[in-house]
Amino acid sequence: MDINPIILSIPIFFLLIGLEVLVQQLTHRKLYRLNDALTNISCGITQQVSGVFLKIFGIGIYMLVYNNFALFHISTTWYTLIILFVLVDFAYYWAHRMSHEINLFWSGHVVHHQSEDYNLSVALRQSSFQVIWTFAFYLPLAVAGFNTIDFALMAALTTLYQFWIHTEVIGKMGWLEYIIVTPSHHRVHHGRDPKYIDKNHGGAIIWWDMMFGTFQKEEEPPIYGITKPINSWNPVWANFEYLALMWHEIKTISKFSDKIRYLYKKPGWLPAEMGGYRPAPQIDRAQYHKYKTTSPSSISYYVLFQYSLMIGLTSWFLFNLNQFNGLEKTIVALFIAFTTVSTGGLFEDKSWIKIAEKLRILMTLSYCIYLSSQSNWTPLPLLAGGSYTIISWVWLTAVLKRYANEVN
Repeated sequence: MDINPIILSIPIFFLLIGLEVLVQQLTHRKLYRLNDALTNISCGITQQVSGVFLKIFGIGIYMLVYNNFALFHISTTWYTLIILFVLVDFAYYWAHRMSHEINLFWSGHVVHHQSEDYNLSVALRQSSFQVIWTFAFYLPLAVAGFNTIDFALMAALTTLYQFWIHTEVIGKMGWLEYIIVTPSHHRVHHGRDPKYIDKNHGGAIIWWDMMFGTFQKEEEPPIYGITKPINSWNPVWANFEYLALMWHEIKTISKFSDKIRYLYKKPGWLPAEMGGYRPAPQIDRAQYHKYKTTSPSSISYYVLFQYSLMIGLTSWFLFNLNQFNGLEKTIVALFIAFTTVSTGGLFEDKSWIKIAEKLRILMTLSYCIYLSSQSNWTPLPLLAGGSYTIISWVWLTAVLKRYANEVN
Protein backbone atom coordinates (compact mmCIF):
# COMPACT_ATOMS: atom_id res chain seq x y z
CA MET A 1 0.00 0.00 0.00
CA ASP A 2 1.22 3.50 -0.84
CA ILE A 3 1.81 5.51 2.35
CA ASN A 4 1.94 8.84 0.52
CA PRO A 5 0.02 11.24 2.82
CA ILE A 6 -1.51 12.94 -0.22
CA ILE A 7 -3.08 9.69 -1.41
CA LEU A 8 -4.18 8.76 2.11
CA SER A 9 -5.95 12.13 2.34
CA ILE A 10 -8.11 11.58 -0.75
CA PRO A 11 -11.24 10.59 1.25
CA ILE A 12 -10.85 13.74 3.39
CA PHE A 13 -10.55 15.89 0.25
CA PHE A 14 -13.84 14.59 -1.10
CA LEU A 15 -15.56 14.89 2.28
CA LEU A 16 -14.58 18.58 2.50
CA ILE A 17 -15.62 19.20 -1.10
CA GLY A 18 -18.98 17.64 -0.24
CA LEU A 19 -19.31 19.96 2.75
CA GLU A 20 -18.53 22.98 0.58
CA VAL A 21 -21.19 21.87 -1.92
CA LEU A 22 -23.60 21.65 1.02
CA VAL A 23 -22.68 25.21 2.01
CA GLN A 24 -23.42 26.24 -1.58
CA GLN A 25 -26.90 24.75 -1.33
CA LEU A 26 -27.65 26.27 2.06
CA THR A 27 -26.38 29.75 1.21
CA HIS A 28 -27.58 29.77 -2.43
CA ARG A 29 -24.12 30.80 -3.60
CA LYS A 30 -22.81 29.57 -6.95
CA LEU A 31 -19.49 28.04 -5.87
CA TYR A 32 -19.39 24.96 -8.11
CA ARG A 33 -20.12 24.05 -11.71
CA LEU A 34 -20.14 20.31 -12.35
CA ASN A 35 -18.11 20.38 -15.57
CA ASP A 36 -15.46 22.68 -14.08
CA ALA A 37 -15.21 20.76 -10.80
CA LEU A 38 -14.86 17.39 -12.52
CA THR A 39 -12.19 18.81 -14.83
CA ASN A 40 -10.30 20.08 -11.79
CA ILE A 41 -10.48 16.66 -10.15
CA SER A 42 -9.52 14.98 -13.44
CA CYS A 43 -6.35 17.09 -13.58
CA GLY A 44 -5.57 15.89 -10.06
CA ILE A 45 -6.20 12.30 -11.06
CA THR A 46 -3.96 12.52 -14.12
CA GLN A 47 -1.28 14.20 -11.97
CA GLN A 48 -1.35 11.40 -9.39
CA VAL A 49 -1.40 8.68 -12.05
CA SER A 50 1.40 10.22 -14.13
CA GLY A 51 3.31 10.76 -10.89
CA VAL A 52 3.67 6.99 -10.66
CA PHE A 53 6.14 7.29 -13.55
CA LEU A 54 7.72 10.62 -12.54
CA LYS A 55 8.66 9.86 -8.94
CA ILE A 56 12.33 10.01 -9.91
CA PHE A 57 11.96 13.80 -10.30
CA GLY A 58 10.83 14.22 -6.72
CA ILE A 59 11.74 11.84 -3.96
CA GLY A 60 14.02 9.74 -6.17
CA ILE A 61 16.58 12.46 -6.95
CA TYR A 62 16.31 13.89 -3.43
CA MET A 63 17.25 10.49 -2.01
CA LEU A 64 20.11 10.16 -4.48
CA VAL A 65 21.52 13.56 -3.49
CA TYR A 66 21.06 12.91 0.23
CA ASN A 67 22.73 9.49 0.08
CA ASN A 68 25.73 10.73 -1.89
CA PHE A 69 26.23 14.43 -1.21
CA ALA A 70 24.82 15.26 2.24
CA LEU A 71 27.29 17.37 4.23
CA PHE A 72 25.66 16.36 7.52
CA HIS A 73 23.08 13.87 8.73
CA ILE A 74 20.50 15.75 10.78
CA SER A 75 18.69 13.61 13.34
CA THR A 76 14.91 13.60 13.53
CA THR A 77 13.61 15.59 16.50
CA TRP A 78 10.55 17.78 17.04
CA TYR A 79 12.56 20.95 16.54
CA THR A 80 14.44 19.75 13.43
CA LEU A 81 11.07 18.86 11.89
CA ILE A 82 9.79 22.38 12.58
CA ILE A 83 12.96 23.85 11.06
CA LEU A 84 12.59 21.56 8.05
CA PHE A 85 8.94 22.54 7.59
CA VAL A 86 9.92 26.22 7.48
CA LEU A 87 12.76 25.52 5.05
CA VAL A 88 10.53 23.40 2.81
CA ASP A 89 8.00 26.23 2.75
CA PHE A 90 10.79 28.69 1.89
CA ALA A 91 11.94 26.45 -0.97
CA TYR A 92 8.33 26.11 -2.08
CA TYR A 93 7.97 29.89 -2.22
CA TRP A 94 10.86 30.20 -4.65
CA ALA A 95 9.83 27.17 -6.71
CA HIS A 96 6.31 28.58 -6.91
CA ARG A 97 7.46 32.11 -7.68
CA MET A 98 9.79 30.95 -10.45
CA SER A 99 6.91 28.87 -11.84
CA HIS A 100 5.20 32.20 -12.48
CA GLU A 101 8.24 34.13 -13.67
CA ILE A 102 9.92 31.64 -16.04
CA ASN A 103 7.99 30.72 -19.17
CA LEU A 104 9.10 27.08 -19.30
CA PHE A 105 8.26 26.58 -15.62
CA TRP A 106 4.88 28.28 -16.14
CA SER A 107 4.07 25.62 -18.74
CA GLY A 108 4.05 23.16 -15.85
CA HIS A 109 2.18 25.31 -13.35
CA VAL A 110 -0.43 26.96 -15.58
CA VAL A 111 -2.81 24.01 -15.18
CA HIS A 112 -3.45 24.93 -11.55
CA HIS A 113 -4.62 28.42 -12.56
CA GLN A 114 -6.89 27.55 -15.49
CA SER A 115 -10.14 27.19 -13.57
CA GLU A 116 -12.38 30.25 -13.61
CA ASP A 117 -14.04 29.11 -10.38
CA TYR A 118 -12.50 29.07 -6.91
CA ASN A 119 -13.41 26.22 -4.61
CA LEU A 120 -11.79 23.22 -2.95
CA SER A 121 -11.80 21.22 -6.19
CA VAL A 122 -9.34 23.77 -7.63
CA ALA A 123 -6.78 22.62 -5.05
CA LEU A 124 -6.78 19.24 -6.78
CA ARG A 125 -6.20 20.78 -10.22
CA GLN A 126 -2.49 20.04 -10.58
CA SER A 127 -0.10 19.72 -13.50
CA SER A 128 1.36 16.35 -14.42
CA PHE A 129 4.71 17.94 -15.31
CA GLN A 130 5.33 20.68 -12.76
CA VAL A 131 7.57 18.47 -10.64
CA ILE A 132 10.07 18.32 -13.52
CA TRP A 133 10.75 22.06 -13.17
CA THR A 134 10.52 22.49 -9.40
CA PHE A 135 12.19 19.48 -7.73
CA ALA A 136 15.66 21.06 -7.87
CA PHE A 137 14.65 23.87 -5.49
CA TYR A 138 14.50 21.34 -2.65
CA LEU A 139 17.86 19.66 -3.25
CA PRO A 140 19.83 22.08 -0.99
CA LEU A 141 17.90 20.52 1.90
CA ALA A 142 19.27 17.12 0.93
CA VAL A 143 22.80 18.51 0.79
CA ALA A 144 22.25 20.10 4.21
CA GLY A 145 21.46 16.68 5.64
CA PHE A 146 17.69 16.41 6.11
CA ASN A 147 16.85 12.77 5.43
CA THR A 148 14.46 11.70 2.70
CA ILE A 149 11.61 10.47 4.89
CA ASP A 150 11.51 13.68 6.93
CA PHE A 151 11.61 15.77 3.76
CA ALA A 152 8.82 13.76 2.13
CA LEU A 153 6.66 14.20 5.23
CA MET A 154 7.20 17.96 5.50
CA ALA A 155 6.71 18.45 1.75
CA ALA A 156 3.43 16.53 1.97
CA LEU A 157 2.29 18.62 4.94
CA THR A 158 3.03 21.82 3.01
CA THR A 159 0.95 20.51 0.14
CA LEU A 160 -1.89 19.35 2.38
CA TYR A 161 -2.00 22.73 4.11
CA GLN A 162 -2.77 24.40 0.81
CA PHE A 163 -5.97 22.43 0.23
CA TRP A 164 -8.17 24.40 2.63
CA ILE A 165 -7.14 27.83 1.34
CA HIS A 166 -8.87 27.22 -2.01
CA THR A 167 -12.26 28.49 -0.87
CA GLU A 168 -14.47 31.56 -1.00
CA VAL A 169 -16.44 30.40 2.04
CA ILE A 170 -13.84 31.70 4.53
CA GLY A 171 -13.33 35.46 4.63
CA LYS A 172 -10.38 37.37 6.07
CA MET A 173 -8.94 35.94 9.29
CA GLY A 174 -7.79 38.95 11.32
CA TRP A 175 -4.28 38.82 12.76
CA LEU A 176 -3.61 35.44 11.12
CA GLU A 177 -3.46 37.30 7.80
CA TYR A 178 0.00 38.53 8.89
CA ILE A 179 1.40 35.09 9.67
CA ILE A 180 -0.03 32.28 7.57
CA VAL A 181 -1.30 31.99 4.02
CA THR A 182 -5.07 32.32 4.23
CA PRO A 183 -7.89 31.80 1.72
CA SER A 184 -7.95 35.58 1.21
CA HIS A 185 -4.25 35.61 0.28
CA HIS A 186 -4.62 32.70 -2.08
CA ARG A 187 -7.71 34.09 -3.77
CA VAL A 188 -5.48 36.99 -4.79
CA HIS A 189 -2.92 34.53 -6.12
CA HIS A 190 -5.54 32.95 -8.41
CA GLY A 191 -6.80 36.30 -9.66
CA ARG A 192 -6.14 37.34 -13.27
CA ASP A 193 -6.60 41.03 -12.49
CA PRO A 194 -3.30 42.77 -13.40
CA LYS A 195 -2.61 43.91 -9.81
CA TYR A 196 -3.18 40.38 -8.49
CA ILE A 197 -1.05 38.48 -11.00
CA ASP A 198 2.15 36.91 -9.60
CA LYS A 199 1.34 37.76 -5.98
CA ASN A 200 1.18 35.72 -2.76
CA HIS A 201 3.31 32.71 -3.73
CA GLY A 202 3.72 31.36 -0.18
CA GLY A 203 2.60 27.85 0.67
CA ALA A 204 1.87 28.04 4.41
CA ILE A 205 3.76 31.14 5.60
CA ILE A 206 2.91 34.55 4.15
CA TRP A 207 6.10 36.20 5.47
CA TRP A 208 8.09 35.19 2.36
CA ASP A 209 5.85 37.34 0.17
CA MET A 210 6.08 40.23 2.62
CA MET A 211 9.87 39.93 2.74
CA PHE A 212 10.46 39.61 -1.00
CA GLY A 213 7.95 42.10 -2.39
CA THR A 214 5.25 39.82 -3.78
CA PHE A 215 2.51 40.44 -1.19
CA GLN A 216 -0.88 41.82 -2.15
CA LYS A 217 -3.98 42.21 0.02
CA GLU A 218 -7.34 41.10 -1.29
CA GLU A 219 -9.33 44.19 -2.26
CA GLU A 220 -12.05 43.78 -4.87
CA PRO A 221 -13.07 40.14 -5.52
CA PRO A 222 -10.67 38.57 -8.03
CA ILE A 223 -11.59 37.37 -11.50
CA TYR A 224 -10.14 33.86 -11.51
CA GLY A 225 -8.26 32.03 -14.23
CA ILE A 226 -5.53 32.86 -16.74
CA THR A 227 -5.30 35.78 -19.15
CA LYS A 228 -5.97 33.51 -22.14
CA PRO A 229 -8.64 31.03 -20.96
CA ILE A 230 -8.21 27.45 -22.08
CA ASN A 231 -11.94 27.02 -22.83
CA SER A 232 -11.90 23.25 -22.59
CA TRP A 233 -12.95 20.52 -20.15
CA ASN A 234 -10.20 18.18 -21.41
CA PRO A 235 -7.69 17.55 -18.55
CA VAL A 236 -5.02 16.07 -20.83
CA TRP A 237 -5.19 19.05 -23.19
CA ALA A 238 -4.98 21.27 -20.10
CA ASN A 239 -1.46 19.91 -19.55
CA PHE A 240 -0.35 20.50 -23.15
CA GLU A 241 -2.22 23.63 -24.25
CA TYR A 242 0.40 26.10 -23.05
CA LEU A 243 3.24 23.97 -24.45
CA ALA A 244 1.44 24.07 -27.81
CA LEU A 245 1.18 27.85 -27.52
CA MET A 246 4.89 28.10 -26.69
CA TRP A 247 5.77 25.92 -29.68
CA HIS A 248 3.68 28.12 -31.97
CA GLU A 249 5.26 31.34 -30.66
CA ILE A 250 8.82 30.07 -30.58
CA LYS A 251 8.58 29.14 -34.26
CA THR A 252 7.79 32.78 -35.07
CA ILE A 253 10.97 34.04 -33.34
CA SER A 254 13.78 34.41 -35.85
CA LYS A 255 16.94 34.57 -33.69
CA PHE A 256 18.10 31.39 -31.99
CA SER A 257 19.30 33.38 -28.97
CA ASP A 258 15.82 34.89 -28.61
CA LYS A 259 14.28 31.43 -28.82
CA ILE A 260 16.36 30.47 -25.78
CA ARG A 261 15.46 33.69 -23.97
CA TYR A 262 11.80 32.97 -24.65
CA LEU A 263 12.07 29.79 -22.55
CA TYR A 264 13.33 31.47 -19.39
CA LYS A 265 11.85 34.96 -19.72
CA LYS A 266 8.57 35.87 -18.05
CA PRO A 267 5.35 34.58 -19.64
CA GLY A 268 4.20 37.15 -22.18
CA TRP A 269 7.74 38.01 -23.33
CA LEU A 270 8.61 38.44 -26.99
CA PRO A 271 11.65 40.08 -28.62
CA ALA A 272 11.47 43.86 -29.04
CA GLU A 273 11.04 43.62 -32.80
CA MET A 274 7.92 41.49 -32.23
CA GLY A 275 6.35 43.98 -29.82
CA GLY A 276 8.18 43.14 -26.61
CA TYR A 277 6.58 42.10 -23.33
CA ARG A 278 2.79 41.73 -23.36
CA PRO A 279 1.39 42.66 -19.94
CA ALA A 280 -1.80 41.18 -18.56
CA PRO A 281 -4.80 43.03 -20.02
CA GLN A 282 -7.31 44.87 -17.89
CA ILE A 283 -10.61 43.05 -17.41
CA ASP A 284 -13.93 44.59 -18.33
CA ARG A 285 -15.97 43.07 -15.52
CA ALA A 286 -19.24 44.06 -17.15
CA GLN A 287 -18.35 42.09 -20.30
CA TYR A 288 -16.54 39.16 -18.65
CA HIS A 289 -18.16 35.73 -18.88
CA LYS A 290 -16.79 32.36 -17.81
CA TYR A 291 -16.39 29.57 -20.32
CA LYS A 292 -19.42 27.30 -20.16
CA THR A 293 -21.13 24.55 -22.07
CA THR A 294 -24.70 23.45 -21.63
CA SER A 295 -25.48 19.77 -21.11
CA PRO A 296 -28.80 18.10 -20.29
CA SER A 297 -29.13 16.60 -16.84
CA SER A 298 -29.09 13.12 -18.39
CA ILE A 299 -25.49 13.69 -19.49
CA SER A 300 -24.55 14.91 -16.01
CA TYR A 301 -26.03 11.82 -14.33
CA TYR A 302 -24.28 9.50 -16.79
CA VAL A 303 -20.96 11.29 -16.28
CA LEU A 304 -21.31 11.14 -12.49
CA PHE A 305 -21.94 7.39 -12.69
CA GLN A 306 -18.87 6.77 -14.84
CA TYR A 307 -16.80 9.23 -12.83
CA SER A 308 -17.60 7.53 -9.54
CA LEU A 309 -16.39 4.24 -10.96
CA MET A 310 -13.24 5.90 -12.27
CA ILE A 311 -12.45 7.42 -8.85
CA GLY A 312 -12.85 3.98 -7.33
CA LEU A 313 -10.53 2.48 -9.95
CA THR A 314 -7.97 5.25 -9.46
CA SER A 315 -7.99 4.88 -5.68
CA TRP A 316 -7.60 1.11 -5.94
CA PHE A 317 -4.76 1.55 -8.44
CA LEU A 318 -2.86 4.08 -6.31
CA PHE A 319 -3.26 2.05 -3.12
CA ASN A 320 -2.07 -1.17 -4.76
CA LEU A 321 0.75 -0.05 -7.05
CA ASN A 322 3.11 -2.74 -5.84
CA GLN A 323 0.84 -5.41 -7.31
CA PHE A 324 1.31 -4.14 -10.87
CA ASN A 325 4.24 -4.58 -13.23
CA GLY A 326 5.39 -1.76 -15.49
CA LEU A 327 3.16 -2.72 -18.45
CA GLU A 328 0.08 -3.09 -16.25
CA LYS A 329 0.71 0.30 -14.65
CA THR A 330 0.97 1.88 -18.09
CA ILE A 331 -2.25 0.27 -19.35
CA VAL A 332 -4.28 1.25 -16.27
CA ALA A 333 -2.84 4.80 -16.29
CA LEU A 334 -3.71 5.27 -19.96
CA PHE A 335 -7.22 3.94 -19.40
CA ILE A 336 -7.78 6.36 -16.51
CA ALA A 337 -6.52 9.26 -18.64
CA PHE A 338 -8.77 8.13 -21.50
CA THR A 339 -11.75 8.17 -19.13
CA THR A 340 -11.03 11.74 -17.99
CA VAL A 341 -10.78 12.88 -21.60
CA SER A 342 -14.04 11.12 -22.43
CA THR A 343 -15.74 12.91 -19.53
CA GLY A 344 -14.69 16.28 -20.92
CA GLY A 345 -15.79 15.23 -24.39
CA LEU A 346 -19.28 14.40 -23.13
CA PHE A 347 -19.63 17.84 -21.55
CA GLU A 348 -18.45 19.50 -24.77
CA ASP A 349 -20.48 17.21 -27.08
CA LYS A 350 -17.42 16.46 -29.19
CA SER A 351 -17.95 14.80 -32.56
CA TRP A 352 -15.75 11.86 -31.58
CA ILE A 353 -17.32 11.16 -28.19
CA LYS A 354 -19.83 8.51 -29.31
CA ILE A 355 -17.12 6.28 -30.73
CA ALA A 356 -14.60 7.03 -27.98
CA GLU A 357 -17.00 6.35 -25.11
CA LYS A 358 -18.25 3.09 -26.60
CA LEU A 359 -14.66 2.02 -27.17
CA ARG A 360 -13.91 2.82 -23.52
CA ILE A 361 -16.87 0.69 -22.39
CA LEU A 362 -15.65 -2.24 -24.52
CA MET A 363 -12.15 -1.82 -23.08
CA THR A 364 -13.62 -2.17 -19.60
CA LEU A 365 -15.41 -5.36 -20.62
CA SER A 366 -12.19 -6.73 -22.15
CA TYR A 367 -10.30 -6.09 -18.91
CA CYS A 368 -12.99 -7.88 -16.89
CA ILE A 369 -12.73 -10.86 -19.25
CA TYR A 370 -8.95 -10.80 -18.78
CA LEU A 371 -9.32 -10.73 -14.97
CA SER A 372 -11.69 -13.69 -15.16
CA SER A 373 -9.30 -15.67 -17.34
CA GLN A 374 -6.44 -15.04 -14.92
CA SER A 375 -8.52 -16.50 -12.07
CA ASN A 376 -9.64 -19.77 -13.71
CA TRP A 377 -12.62 -18.01 -15.26
CA THR A 378 -14.07 -16.80 -11.99
CA PRO A 379 -17.60 -15.61 -12.85
CA LEU A 380 -17.60 -12.42 -10.74
CA PRO A 381 -15.48 -10.25 -13.11
CA LEU A 382 -17.53 -11.50 -16.08
CA LEU A 383 -20.79 -10.72 -14.32
CA ALA A 384 -19.58 -7.28 -13.24
CA GLY A 385 -18.15 -6.46 -16.67
CA GLY A 386 -21.21 -7.68 -18.52
CA SER A 387 -23.60 -5.77 -16.28
CA TYR A 388 -21.52 -2.62 -16.56
CA THR A 389 -21.35 -2.90 -20.35
CA ILE A 390 -25.08 -3.37 -20.82
CA ILE A 391 -26.02 -0.56 -18.42
CA SER A 392 -23.45 1.87 -19.83
CA TRP A 393 -24.15 1.08 -23.49
CA VAL A 394 -27.92 1.47 -23.19
CA TRP A 395 -27.61 4.57 -20.99
CA LEU A 396 -25.05 6.22 -23.30
CA THR A 397 -27.16 5.56 -26.39
CA ALA A 398 -30.20 7.08 -24.70
CA VAL A 399 -28.48 10.21 -23.40
CA LEU A 400 -26.70 10.93 -26.69
CA LYS A 401 -30.00 10.56 -28.57
CA ARG A 402 -31.70 12.92 -26.13
CA TYR A 403 -28.77 15.34 -26.35
CA ALA A 404 -29.03 15.40 -30.15
CA ASN A 405 -32.80 15.98 -30.02
CA GLU A 406 -32.42 18.89 -27.57
CA VAL A 407 -29.71 20.53 -29.69
CA ASN A 408 -31.74 20.17 -32.86
